[in-house]
Amino acid sequence: MKELVEHIAKALVDHPERVHVTATTDNETVHLALSVHPEDMGKVIGKQGRIAKAIRSVVHAAATNTNKRVRIDIVDEIKG
Repeated sequence: MKELVEHIAKALVDHPERVHVTATTDNETVHLALSVHPEDMGKVIGKQGRIAKAIRSVVHAAATNTNKRVRIDIVDEIKG
């Protein structure tokens, strides 16, 4: 799932080298945190969240075979 989100996000942004996805897993859920350059935040979210919703839909469809829930959070770029 992590690679899928990363691949989609890199295709959308102007700074693909600044796209990072971190994954954590608990019993039933995979939590993915998508971090992009601040200028690219709007491109990943889209008008009224349509792009973010589409990304989530694709990932949820891909996760149906794993029997796990996937949660995607779009966060500010991690400084440091």
